Amino acid sequence: MSAIPRKLYPPVAIAAALAFVYFTVLAKLGSDWWHDENYSHGLLIPFVIAFILWQERNRFASVPAQPAAWLGAIGVTVSTLMLWAGTAGAELFVQRFSLVLMLASVVVYFFGLRLMRFVAVPLFLLLLAIPIPQIVFNKIAFPLQLFASRCAVAAMSFLSIPVLRQGNVIELMPLGATEPKKLAVVEACSGIRSLMTLVTLAVIYAYFTTPKSPDSKRLTIARSVILVLSAVPIAILTNALRVSGTGVLAHYYGTRVADGFFHSFSGWVVYIAAALLLFATGWILDRFTGLFSSKSNASPSISQPRPRLSTVEGN
Repeated sequence: MSAIPRKLYPPVAIAAALAFVYFTVLAKLGSDWWHDENYSHGLLIPFVIAFILWQERNRFASVPAQPAAWLGAIGVTVSTLMLWAGTAGAELFVQRFSLVLMLASVVVYFFGLRLMRFVAVPLFLLLLAIPIPQIVFNKIAFPLQLFASRCAVAAMSFLSIPVLRQGNVIELMPLGATEPKKLAVVEACSGIRSLMTLVTLAVIYAYFTTPKSPDSKRLTIARSVILVLSAVPIAILTNALRVSGTGVLAHYYGTRVADGFFHSFSGWVVYIAAALLLFATGWILDRFTGLFSSKSNASPSISQPRPRLSTVEGN
């Protein structure tokens, strides 16, 4: 038997053990990705992670293994306790977070902390695909609903459209209507769906477009952080623009524009616009970091003295 299959025994055994321990967790997570539109982007995350790992396989092989057994063992123990506690308390987020911590601990146990630099992005993408607890989700979604409704009322008031807001409910009088209509900025219109997806897209975009060279390392790290952070206001503001546009159109064409095809179509248009704004932010950062790095790397040329030619006189 060749030596290559034998080298595959340990990783295959570890993967099989993790799949067996976390089978129920993975099955429920996949079901949530399929049914919960707020986290439907999670269906693509395993393929993105697999592509990153495959693309970086040569860099992984070049990193010398420096196992940190004690640190990895502590992480595995904590992950197991979290899985037990999450299962006993029926807390899905704790179970799923223990999976991410378990994968990181296994990497540290067998390969050390140096390899964690290369798998940090795949693990972070997996973490972003994990649905947050519902109580935290509501704490984020409801303020976003209020913000979007305030922006819609401000836009309609600016256009001299009579409107009244009560919480996240907008009351207006469409043209030709005999009684006022109500538009509710529900959870689906809060923008949290596009927020989750756009932050994930920002991480992927930053990873694949950041130079891997060690030159100007601080600039590349700052570029990635700014890109990910910029996804938050971009998602919130573009969703507020969508809700504002829906409110204005509802005044002229009725509240039916808030349902059906137009609602879904406007969601796609706004998300594409948000993605383009994110890419534009990356383009601006590339121009800035390129200019800054070129100035910092520029050094005054030092003229080297020309060698003197010695002549040898014949006798």
